[in-house]
Amino acid sequence: MDISGLFSVKGRVALVTGGSAGIGRMIASGLAAAGARVYICARNAEKVEKVATEMAGDVIALAADVSTIEGMKKLADDISSRESALHILVNNAGTLADAPIDDFSEDQWDSVLDLNLKTPFFLLQKLLPLLRAGGTAEHPSSVINIGSVGALKVGPREVYSYQASKGAIHWLTKSLAKKLAPERITVNAIAPGFFESDMTVIKDDAMRQMVESMVPRGRTGTPEDMAGATLFLASRAGAYVTGSVIAVEGGLSI
Repeated sequence: MDISGLFSVKGRVALVTGGSAGIGRMIASGLAAAGARVYICARNAEKVEKVATEMAGDVIALAADVSTIEGMKKLADDISSRESALHILVNNAGTLADAPIDDFSEDQWDSVLDLNLKTPFFLLQKLLPLLRAGGTAEHPSSVINIGSVGALKVGPREVYSYQASKGAIHWLTKSLAKKLAPERITVNAIAPGFFESDMTVIKDDAMRQMVESMVPRGRTGTPEDMAGATLFLASRAGAYVTGSVIAVEGGLSI
């Protein structure tokens, strides 16, 4: 058995939505450092271009608004004009709304469900020709949806639409995995716990101590933790894994 290239993504082409910050940036940086060509997209063209220049490796910035069908189609067209195949799709772009149940608005519900749940499905739909072109029997194309520990354990924050969307993306992952497995495409989800990002801000030492006390591993997640899970799923090592939700949360959901 030759395992020298088991976790390699060298030469693979990846797209990471919301790749200019937070978990998306951790994932994109990890894939690029491991030798993949990585496209990152975000709405702010100036910001995403700046982030791409700061990353080591082959990273290409694309300005795209994946919250709309038109924006998703444009992104798919942009990738198609540059690549004949896509091997890795990371559906990371997301948002949340935090409000008391009595005040939670329809807009706070719809905007979160649209970006967190509708976008991963329809962007995948539009990228299917490229993903089909990238998969082989030995090394399928890999779709990685970013779920959340919030879909595994109810926390103290009132983020109703966020938790609903992440619970749904976990199950959508399984549905897509069953459908696309014969087409040499795996579909899995990563459910992150506490990773410091724009959506998970630790404001002071007291808050850090409180957060870390909730996690059996005793710390928040690092970029290496997120990159490691992604590389497993995107490489040959994860070729026989599909429909799984991998919790990367230090035991928080136990």
